[in-house]
Amino acid sequence: MKYLIAGLGNIGPDYENTRHNIGFMVVDALVSRFDSVFEPARYGDRAVLTYKSRTFILFKPSTYMNRSGRAINYWLGKEKLSPERMLVVVDDVSLPLGTLRMRAKGGDGGHNGLESIIDMLGHNYLPRLRFGIGSEYPKGYQVNYVLEKWEKEELEVIKPRIEMAGEMILSFGTMGVERTMNLFN
Repeated sequence: MKYLIAGLGNIGPDYENTRHNIGFMVVDALVSRFDSVFEPARYGDRAVLTYKSRTFILFKPSTYMNRSGRAINYWLGKEKLSPERMLVVVDDVSLPLGTLRMRAKGGDGGHNGLESIIDMLGHNYLPRLRFGIGSEYPKGYQVNYVLEKWEKEELEVIKPRIEMAGEMILSFGTMGVERTMNLFN
């Protein structure tokens, strides 16, 4: 069995270690744990790892957040996978810092990356792992907040949660979205 795990973020040094790039951080940590490496591929960077006879294709789109749908749609087609065999890892300002929530489907919640994917696929059955980044910003400053670098105190909170997100990804591939939601949410 094969799964596509897409960590969303923005490419380039200006966006490294920003709240909006938590999807990249989660898949980077999982790839490092399995001593795999990301390699350049069409529309982004791709790594492959095997766990309990499952193949996980981890992907970081290079299309920037707002156009993630193009890259995701391409890799679903290339790997001949249905959207149920994909998990998207995204930041979420509506969840408290470090909170992890897996969902089998739903709207975009104002997230441009999810909106792009839903628009490209034409439906919202899109398993996703939402990683809470908090909402400690004044009204009207959400864009600035998500594109800012993590504070030292925040990094202390999210580091173990990044590891937990990796466990949730592996569970998604071995036990499915519903059992993973029941176990971790």
